[in-house]
Amino acid sequence: MSETTETKTLAGADGVTKATALPAHFPPWAAKLAELYFSGTTSMFVVHGNTFDVVRTGADKWGGLADFLAEQLFGRWDLVIHYDLARGLRCTAGSNGKRLQSMVETAAKWLGDLRQLPRDPTKGLAAIDLLVQKNVMADDDKRLRTAVIIDHAGYVAPSGDNLDLNEQTHLVTLLNWASSPYVKRLNMAFILIDPRLSSIAERLTSNPHVASLEVPLPDATERTAFLAAQIQSTGKEVSTFSDYGVDELGKLTAGIGLTDLEVLVRSATEGQRRLDPKYFRELKKRLIERQAQGMLEFVEPKWGLDTVVGHEAAKKRLLDDAELIKRGELETVPMGYLFNGPVGTGKSFLATCVAGSIGIPAVVLKNFRSKYVGETEGNLERVLGVMRSMGPVVIIVDEADAMLGDRDQGGDSGVGARIFGMIASQMGDTQYRGRIIWMLLTARPDLLPIDLKRQGRAEVHIPLFYPTDNDELRTMIMVLARKSGTSVAEADVPAEIPHRGNLSGADIEGIIGRAYRTSLLAGSRTITKDALAQALAGFMPSTQTLEREAQELAAIIECTDVEFLPPSKLEKLEKLGGREKMQERLTAIKQILEAR
Repeated sequence: MSETTETKTLAGADGVTKATALPAHFPPWAAKLAELYFSGTTSMFVVHGNTFDVVRTGADKWGGLADFLAEQLFGRWDLVIHYDLARGLRCTAGSNGKRLQSMVETAAKWLGDLRQLPRDPTKGLAAIDLLVQKNVMADDDKRLRTAVIIDHAGYVAPSGDNLDLNEQTHLVTLLNWASSPYVKRLNMAFILIDPRLSSIAERLTSNPHVASLEVPLPDATERTAFLAAQIQSTGKEVSTFSDYGVDELGKLTAGIGLTDLEVLVRSATEGQRRLDPKYFRELKKRLIERQAQGMLEFVEPKWGLDTVVGHEAAKKRLLDDAELIKRGELETVPMGYLFNGPVGTGKSFLATCVAGSIGIPAVVLKNFRSKYVGETEGNLERVLGVMRSMGPVVIIVDEADAMLGDRDQGGDSGVGARIFGMIASQMGDTQYRGRIIWMLLTARPDLLPIDLKRQGRAEVHIPLFYPTDNDELRTMIMVLARKSGTSVAEADVPAEIPHRGNLSGADIEGIIGRAYRTSLLAGSRTITKDALAQALAGFMPSTQTLEREAQELAAIIECTDVEFLPPSKLEKLEKLGGREKMQERLTAIKQILEAR
């Protein structure tokens, strides 16, 4: 990129040029912006992600994103203009009142009184375009070093194919600035800010002259520095209101923004409630769920894999992987798992227990889909951003075949395909191996796209089946009784369990609930022998045998390790003549079910 007669200056109180180092407090995304600008790659940037949070503006100072841009990135520029729909065009200089006054005078000479200009984006962009043209035509010594910050850019250049004439005009104006070789020769930069990249027109964000930069949630170092400053401002020692030190809080608050960390400190210091483990868990759960706007449910694992009855080979594999994660040997652990099998076999429980054994948080991915254009992709952007900042974390996706979409999904203007692409890309990003552990749960793995089931994504496929061993069933009854808050004596469990092979874990839990209810009505807080026998005798298993067989066949076919298959399923596999013949049987059953 050609230089002007002066050295390119971008940031800092003393001005940061191509030849000087960036301040130590600069976040990586800002350093990337500087690198791209100095290299001449682009002068237009789309900044998205955690844009509503505060940003460090000095050694112990934090402020809004626009203030950071005005004070740090463009700290010595002649004019920084900030635009949004609510307030229109105005000059911004952060906390420097003298500099702001100088900017207002400069803007008045070039454009007139900004306060008198309409807030309408069409007229606002036209005014900026006039400034750009004047700057291009001016003599070298009279040109202005100018930055234009457009906040909530999704309302100025929205995504979608059915743009009206004004919106099309906005988009073309922005593209003209981005691609103009004359603009690139000047000290001019354009920053478009929106928390959702998908809210901004794809023609703009995908243009080679435009750089998109994500502002991530703060890392442990930034959280620790912010917490230290916040606690210092209270005038209290951290030990007076918290069981955790500053460094420990910095590590434990992954996935929480800085503004929410301020809430955490104030809740403890002003709410007169000590930040003990119980209260900290409550606050963290609430703050992370708010950060994800209710699209993630924070799960506190209460049990480990030692609680799971049966599935011995699967448990061994999962425990071995948990040990490797604890040791930090992340290159050898899978990116994710696929738990499949008939309904009621304990897939959700097993996934939660894995998180409990590893000792890391688990979140359940909830419905992020919306009926509004662009909203679904924006929701998923936010959720993925929270996930990346939380690591290590277990992501549990129930009913994964319905939740995650398909590359070839039609009838929704391509939303399903875009959602699928975003999730597939995140699942396959190896830099998050061992930090984001995907647990896909489904009773119909045959409906899950193969792209998500391949090696490098949901690599290990673990099938779960109804228990057929009598001793395993008896143990399950005793364990699930404890899980339900009661107990049953081993001697009171029948030696032979009726309906053996037809009872799912959910069925057994239901039987326990009925027996416990009968026992309570009889005055006993433990399950009595008669109550359990009565509940077992009266229970009627599901009669959906074809559906269940289809789910079992699909689970066997999907299995990635023969050791996960119990003897009865290996025998069935051999009896049917291998996986190809089993696939033929599954196809035939599906045709029968579809014809009903």
